Amino acid sequence: MESSEAIRPEKMGPLVMTETWNTPGRIVSWERSENIYIVRGECGGMVFVFLSDDMFRMKVFRGEVPDLTTTEAVLAERCIPHLFPVEETEEQLIFTTGVITVVIEKTTFLLRVENRDGKVIMQQNMTSWNPRGASHAEYDMQPDSHFYGLGEKSSFLDKRGEHYTNWNTDVFAPHLPEIEALYESIPLIIHMHGELTYGLFLDNTGRSDFDMRSHGVAFTIGCSTGAYDIYFINGPEMKDVVKRYTTLTGRIALPPKWAIGYHQSRYSYMNQQEVLQLARTFRDKNIPCDVIYLDIHYMDEYRVFTFDPVNFPEPEKMIAELGEIGVRIVPIVDPGVKKDPKYEVYKEGVLNKHFCRRLEGDIFFGEVWPGISAFPDFSDSRTAEWWGDLHKYYTDLGIQGIWNDMNEPAVFNESKTMDLDVMHFNNGRPVTHEEYHNLYGMMMSKATYEGLVEHMAGERPFVLTRAGYAGIQRYAAVWTGDNRSFWEHMAMAIPMVLNMGLSGLAFAGPDIGGFAHHTSAQLLVRWTQMGVFFPYCRNHSSIGTLRQEPWSFGEEVEGILREFIGLRYRWMPHIYNLFREAEISGLPVIRPLILEYPRDPRVTNLCDQFLLGENVLIAPVYRPDTDHRSVYLPEGCWLDYWDGEIHEGGRHILAAAPLHIMPMYVKAGTFVAEGPLKQYALEEVQETVTFHLYGAEQGEEFSALFNLYEDDGHSFGYRRGEYSQLIVQAEGTGDGLLLNWSYTADAYKPVREMLRFALCYPFFKADAVDGLPEISLEELEQGRKGWTRNGKNGAIIIQTPDERSGGGLRIRAAE
Repeated sequence: MESSEAIRPEKMGPLVMTETWNTPGRIVSWERSENIYIVRGECGGMVFVFLSDDMFRMKVFRGEVPDLTTTEAVLAERCIPHLFPVEETEEQLIFTTGVITVVIEKTTFLLRVENRDGKVIMQQNMTSWNPRGASHAEYDMQPDSHFYGLGEKSSFLDKRGEHYTNWNTDVFAPHLPEIEALYESIPLIIHMHGELTYGLFLDNTGRSDFDMRSHGVAFTIGCSTGAYDIYFINGPEMKDVVKRYTTLTGRIALPPKWAIGYHQSRYSYMNQQEVLQLARTFRDKNIPCDVIYLDIHYMDEYRVFTFDPVNFPEPEKMIAELGEIGVRIVPIVDPGVKKDPKYEVYKEGVLNKHFCRRLEGDIFFGEVWPGISAFPDFSDSRTAEWWGDLHKYYTDLGIQGIWNDMNEPAVFNESKTMDLDVMHFNNGRPVTHEEYHNLYGMMMSKATYEGLVEHMAGERPFVLTRAGYAGIQRYAAVWTGDNRSFWEHMAMAIPMVLNMGLSGLAFAGPDIGGFAHHTSAQLLVRWTQMGVFFPYCRNHSSIGTLRQEPWSFGEEVEGILREFIGLRYRWMPHIYNLFREAEISGLPVIRPLILEYPRDPRVTNLCDQFLLGENVLIAPVYRPDTDHRSVYLPEGCWLDYWDGEIHEGGRHILAAAPLHIMPMYVKAGTFVAEGPLKQYALEEVQETVTFHLYGAEQGEEFSALFNLYEDDGHSFGYRRGEYSQLIVQAEGTGDGLLLNWSYTADAYKPVREMLRFALCYPFFKADAVDGLPEISLEELEQGRKGWTRNGKNGAIIIQTPDERSGGGLRIRAAE
């Protein structure tokens, strides 16, 4: 006798089913409700929230009442709705702000955004969804369209012709151009066509897809679950989009200076003595270093919030000894908590229901480094606070930085992550892991950051994360994960980090030298030369690979690396200034040329060189046995950093690049602020700043301006106004140069008696500096006021007291 099991559907052969995609249909009504606009169609609708003249939110809804909740990516204070005039005609619904017009066609729900000149900025042709909850929309793509953003994605700078998936994924296998999903998910696309640029941010923390490949005249943005909640961000310039996007999702918090220094890591430094010897070697060899990382082997059987009692028996003593020579420890902390009833963290997590569970109440367990482990539910603020408070274990030891890894979350199973039906209870609004996945890593880093702040008595913490979502920049720096010691990976890091910067992640970088595989002397030199100008600067390598500490390949290589790592420290005032600008404006520290030169067609996909700030061009060498490379110089006059050779821009040049040189150029009319060479960022030395002025030519009108920001480099005092700003200005007069400086804020007073000004290139032939004597270079080094000629390169160097009232000088040109 058979039961009904005999006729299970799968036994009856394949069923042919046609999936139906629904659209809203024609508009049937619209209404205003508490400063939002609800537009209803026959089968669904959209709610519109105007956040400013240049930005609005549109969210698809089905049913009667739209849900206007947002994810943690969006700052609530930036979501205040604004009212704008609405006009209804027989065929259209028209919203008008002071900058844009949004037109909705009643019959098709087609949506068009125009500027005040009537030019179409963006057109959304179709929005649709299927019965299983997937949604997507189609947008016009022009023949001259270029696409940027999307955070951490491989391949080139311009994403036209590519398809990407946002699903945070642990990818140890080689990172290749065709990989569509990596560790971070930033669902922001920046679309530039002609002289118009706009951004679209899809605030969906599940799986989403951006397809600029398949449709020729259109691109699509879709998600497999959750809300289709998209923000339009107007330009018209790319800089405007980046600034407005980071207004919406937040900007980086100014990191402590030590976090901007050089970092050294390996998987793993295996014991306390090895770590101490490593730090002493940096100091003995006069190679600057601020941070040494501890990978998973520092823990007791990979239990987080522990130290191995055998290999690291005295962590507090070790950390104190390192602190005496200016080296800090940053330990790794993963989300997986070992299943062990004798382990206090696990016990607390179980008893207080802090771990992710299935709907029926069973804890989700997965295998990671400690073996079978449970995972905290960071969506619950109660759990996030518990996790943050656990970091008192580290701060009590003197640790001020934490490295969050494996937080996609990675699990050693077929799907590489938690089961999709695991629940996140989300403060009473439960969602499945399928819907929440991309937010998990960010919420871990948020809990970590807030816990460190709570226990560090006003000091700025540092958090590094592998996984994240839009808004992660508020809590953590990001590195690009498990790259390899391939020249191709070095080259790929440039567009990857540049697009991360355009996506709000201003504090980012790859593992210098490559993590997996074996580096070489050349590769380590070239990667370090590039890496010291990336926002995040860490050398990291994997177990079983060749060592790649700076002295690993002999004296010649060591000398080159010492020079370039030292260059980062000498440039620290300039780089720190750019981090402050990123905190205020949202603009990245390093920038693709397209950001500063959007009308130059030769830079739309230029991604083997980059700008540090606006006016310093870095051109890394990313191929072996290469002693020359082509460099494109945009419009303007550019000076070779090494020898002062002048080049007119708007063309390519062939740059000489022997192993000890990486091509670098400074735009005429630029100040570069350099400080003293330090062995660590907060080393207590005289903070004499030298303002190097490039491009001041005799007999020509000239203008340059620089605003130097300074604070104590480690506390939150700057948020209470404890900082200084020094404005330096140079004006060419035809027969000389006027130099003026003044403090617009002076609540912070650095340890400094003198300011220096160097007229670098071309060689400005000075006859006199009014009010200052001509002195020797030796007298200048001894701290005497005056001016001198640098015998090495002919630069004029001026030294004058740093008086808070400011000052001015006139440099008279020689006949």
